[in-house]
Amino acid sequence: MQSIDGLQPTDGVGSDPVDDPEVTGTRTTGAPVVDKTRRRLAAASFLIGAVAVSTLFAVGAWQRRWIADDGLIVLRTLRNLFAGNGPVFNAGERVEANTSTAWTYLLWFWAWVTDGQLEYVALWVALVCSVAAIPIAMYGSARLYGNRLGGITGDGWTLLLPFGAIIYIAIPPARDFATSGLENGLCIFWAAVLWCQLVAWARRGPQTTRRASAATLALAFTAGLAPLVRPELTVFGGLVLLLVFFAPLGWKMRLGVAVVAGALPVGYQIFRMGYYALLVPNPAVAKDASGAKWEQGFAYLTNLFGPYVLLLPVVMAVVAGVILVVGARLRADAATSTADPTTVDPDRSRLGVLSARLQSSTAVVSVVVVAGLILIVYWMRQGGDFMHGRVLLVPLFVTLLPLMVVPLTIPAHLGAAFGRRRAAQQSVIDDEPEPVEVSPAERRRTRVGLAGAVAMAGLWITVLVWGISTHANVLPNAGIDIGRSGIVDERRFYVTNMGNENPVTAEDYLAYPRMSAMVEKIDKYREDGGVILPSFNYDEWYVAQLPAVMPKGAERQVTVYFLNLGMTSMNAPLDVRVIDQMGLAYPLAAHTERLEDGRIGHDKILPSEWVVAEAGAYPRKPVLPGYLDEDLVRQAQVALQCPETKDRFASFEGPWSFTRFKHNLKQAFTFNSYRIQREPEYEIARCGLEMPPPVNPE
Repeated sequence: MQSIDGLQPTDGVGSDPVDDPEVTGTRTTGAPVVDKTRRRLAAASFLIGAVAVSTLFAVGAWQRRWIADDGLIVLRTLRNLFAGNGPVFNAGERVEANTSTAWTYLLWFWAWVTDGQLEYVALWVALVCSVAAIPIAMYGSARLYGNRLGGITGDGWTLLLPFGAIIYIAIPPARDFATSGLENGLCIFWAAVLWCQLVAWARRGPQTTRRASAATLALAFTAGLAPLVRPELTVFGGLVLLLVFFAPLGWKMRLGVAVVAGALPVGYQIFRMGYYALLVPNPAVAKDASGAKWEQGFAYLTNLFGPYVLLLPVVMAVVAGVILVVGARLRADAATSTADPTTVDPDRSRLGVLSARLQSSTAVVSVVVVAGLILIVYWMRQGGDFMHGRVLLVPLFVTLLPLMVVPLTIPAHLGAAFGRRRAAQQSVIDDEPEPVEVSPAERRRTRVGLAGAVAMAGLWITVLVWGISTHANVLPNAGIDIGRSGIVDERRFYVTNMGNENPVTAEDYLAYPRMSAMVEKIDKYREDGGVILPSFNYDEWYVAQLPAVMPKGAERQVTVYFLNLGMTSMNAPLDVRVIDQMGLAYPLAAHTERLEDGRIGHDKILPSEWVVAEAGAYPRKPVLPGYLDEDLVRQAQVALQCPETKDRFASFEGPWSFTRFKHNLKQAFTFNSYRIQREPEYEIARCGLEMPPPVNPE
């Protein structure tokens, strides 16, 4: 338990700015030293709590193990990487279909190392990251409270109890998305590691040793990974970098922080712009961050809070935070009263004091909580997501980081709270020391400490009982009805519709409606090519066939056009083009305008006529499926000649060269905001093209 024993305070390194001589210009000389027995008790309680919570989370996540349809999307990119087609979703189309760059290449690395089945690689990497994040985050919180062992008086008995960790693992979506194949596990793992580094940085103070400098640069590197883990996490990483940059550092060190933090994300951003011709991953364009959907965002928040009465533990967490702040202030006041005032540095400027205060636990906690709240507000503005709870899990985890564990301290001399005399310290001379009278100040501190301990114990028991009673709650009609809000319990929906409690592989998803029939259609039209379109019959697909004689230079290819991109693409060969109406892997759909009243996360739907026209399928009936409009196909053919749209297609379909790279770098800024009209006739008008005559004029 050496690493936990290291939590005791050291002279001059406090986690509160008032304890830090670099901040106040004073050095505390009367700070109590916590003995080894008390430190070991705190360490033992932490270890027991960390093992228990992590084990429960691992068991719960394993019982609910699965790979989501969206979790299969990244695996198609891995297949193309291993096949030598590059980091693309469809061979020959430079489209970044995955939001998390770090998740893509982390899975690629472990798939390369293990040579395992991709679905199980994703399952295990997600599970390990998710479970490991819990004890790491708890350790960061334990270190945060390392100089508060002993409570206000410094001689109490402190237990470090899991608190925020219980809240997080008790929420069913947290266990659902621990193995979903999505990047949630990586996100909370990254946040937990960054949190530990940040707490260690605050405890070190403004040291200039090589070891301290290396640790600071490592912190900067981790924070700089934020946009590669998930774009919106740049808020968290960016605030951390600002905190470090403006803390007491030399200018050489500040330059080092900027270089180390920016080298990888900036380098990848240049690659992304030159390779994909966008500033962000393609799904960010498809889901379009423009426009606010506050009403839907509140519905999404309620959808998470309601079934689990989540407001109760959130209130408990706020109260626990207040208790800890008050206790820290009282302890700091007691320590400051014994400080030597003659050591104050009168030449220290206000700016220097302010800068030094940035490297303190107060600043660290403030930055983390503010970052978490900003992320929650961001997703509420966006309208949330269609998956129950998914996008709020990481912000909630970040916000709870300072409270992953909480200290519960029982005063050593309870009698002092009631005015009784306490025993003096044993000496080598007196075998029976005389009792010591309790001063009013000591009596007051002991009473406050006892009240805080009782309150904290009540809060912890309340959260524990809440977690036990709500951990198995489910959404009403989960798995059956999506509901008017468009939000669904994704795991239960697929489990119910496939009759499989743990769908993991792409083969498992062949039990989903249409999938087996799709595989049969692909086999049937593999040589002739065509556009495979979903029908209203779950056992049948329509096919828009290619012409008998193909245009010069055109190749016959099967194109599957379906919303469920993951299960479709993983059950299709790599020479089959798989695209979706929403545009996650199809730039034409991604660049359409967002539908105001569309289902959240699915509010871009490109009419099938566009794909028939773009794929070069025969545009006339009876070869054209009966439900498609011949005039719309013809209009789409004309609309595709819009110069900007042709440039966009050339940016990701044209031959790869250094000239193309430079061209894409310039056009990435334009393409990121480029939008087309989803109705072909409006797009023709927007581009100033000539409307084609009706195919069948009356």
